[in-house]
Amino acid sequence: MSTRTFRVTVRGVFDGLGAEQRAELLAHAAEHDVLTAAFTPEGHLSYDLAARAAFTFRFQDSGEEEADILLASERAETAARAWLEERGYGYKNLRSQAEDLSQAPLGKRQRRAAMGKQG
Repeated sequence: MSTRTFRVTVRGVFDGLGAEQRAELLAHAAEHDVLTAAFTPEGHLSYDLAARAAFTFRFQDSGEEEADILLASERAETAARAWLEERGYGYKNLRSQAEDLSQAPLGKRQRRAAMGKQG
C-alpha cells in the first residue's frame, strides 16, 4: 500500500485578544506572513492581524488509507488548538479542510508528463 500525503488547512479567528497579546502577534507578524506560508508537519501559522483577525494553520500529514485523512484533520485541529491555548490566545470558528494529494487533479504539465511516460 502506498503512502498518501494530506494537506490540512485549519482556519479560525482570534477572539478577545488583549493589547499585550495583539502587540506580541504584531511583533512576530513577519514570521507568519501569508507569502511565506507552507504546509509542514508541525504546522505553519499565517495571519495579517493589521488587516483582520483571521488566521490559518497549514499542516502536512500522511496515511495509507483514504480514511486516514479524517485522523489527519483531527490531529491538525488538536495541534492548532494546543498552539493557541499554550499562548493564551482566544479563538473562535475553528474549522479544517483536508486534501488528499493522491486524489488532486493533475495540472497541465503533469498531465503532459504522464502522457509522455505512457507513449
